[in-house]
Amino acid sequence: MRDVQNEPDTRNIPLQKVGVRNVSHPITVLDRERGTQNTLASVDLFASLPHNFKGTHMSRFVETFQTHAHDIQMPRFLMMVNDVRTRLDAERAFARVRFPYFVIKRAPVSGLSSPMSYDCSYHGWSNGSDGRFYVAITAPVTTLCPCSKEISDRGAHNQRARCTVTVECHEFFWIEEIIALIESCGSAGLYTLLKRADEKHVTEHAYDHPVFVEDLVRAVCVQLDERYAFPWYSVEASTEESIHAHDAYAYTERGRSEGHDRWN
Repeated sequence: MRDVQNEPDTRNIPLQKVGVRNVSHPITVLDRERGTQNTLASVDLFASLPHNFKGTHMSRFVETFQTHAHDIQMPRFLMMVNDVRTRLDAERAFARVRFPYFVIKRAPVSGLSSPMSYDCSYHGWSNGSDGRFYVAITAPVTTLCPCSKEISDRGAHNQRARCTVTVECHEFFWIEEIIALIESCGSAGLYTLLKRADEKHVTEHAYDHPVFVEDLVRAVCVQLDERYAFPWYSVEASTEESIHAHDAYAYTERGRSEGHDRWN
């Protein structure tokens, strides 16, 4: 059959990224407590396309990913990306794998356990001789406003915040470690299952630990600097304000002087 995508293109325009997006695919990731965890990922796979090629081979992206889906580990992710590059005969390849990661959490007083879902992603690129690999982890927390507590005779407004840590990975760490780090920096953690005694504990703990969104980001940075030596990382937090008609937001990045890799 005629292979149209392999035919030459005469417009002299190279493309930085071609490929497939939002491929829904089951994957297996490492789990600190249970060894491995099965989850469902949304996968983006891209490769560079020289100016003289009309199109790419979509099926090769998915075929290559399928050989790695049972073993998507931090140390092996760039190997998968480089396999995509080699299979597509490209100068550079990129992959992003987004997935929910489940942690069994115990309520603080009753001790009842239930699963909590956290949004995670791996993404990176490879050109054969060089590459970058990033891990992003988002954890929800409660934040209680220090100003509201200070000026109010009764109570203080609080809200749900989402804090995302993105790190350039050069050494292995557990996803659970970053989740626990983020949760320790908020006013209180979130739980899927709480009884009344648990709700009382969480509410009072939040009241005793007020933080602005800026406090949350800075506290996470302090913890990351104390525990890890990532070449680059960013911390981002957004709170869905309960008494304001807007969200509050804070962001910072630290590490490499050039900042986050732009081929992402």
